[in-house]
Amino acid sequence: MPLSPLDIHNKEFGRRLRGYDEDEVNEFLDQVIKDYESLIRENKELQNQMLALQERLNHFTNIEETLSKTIIIAQEAADEVRNNAKKEAQLIIKESEKNADRIINDSLAKSRKVSLEVEELKKQASVYRARFRTLVEAQLELLTVDGWDTLEPQQARQSEHELLRG
Repeated sequence: MPLSPLDIHNKEFGRRLRGYDEDEVNEFLDQVIKDYESLIRENKELQNQMLALQERLNHFTNIEETLSKTIIIAQEAADEVRNNAKKEAQLIIKESEKNADRIINDSLAKSRKVSLEVEELKKQASVYRARFRTLVEAQLELLTVDGWDTLEPQQARQSEHELLRG
């Protein structure tokens, strides 16, 4: 157990012949007591400062840990947002490609249908022109025949119907 200033103050030394000067020893002990008390006070102040600094250090260490965790969480959240954005962009691209393919396929089907209809109309126009030409030629032939007056109207109508059907 360390000495206290009171222990030093109450310390009694035995007396001997030819011993030290009692006043000098007491004076020295008083000086030692003052210095020792001063050192004890200083030591307590330093311990209090050390405790205060330790508390601040703990506080800042906690803040640092909290900030580190927050940064990690923020980074993970940013990574997750980035990954979700990439996935969403890929889904949008795939959907757009599907829509584009559907539109292209629809357009090709409509184009084929229109092309077939055009071909059919060309065939029908060609048939119609051929029939019309035949009809006109038959009518011209009737005009050029000498026995125009002798033809019966019914025969003329029959030949017109046959040409139109034919």
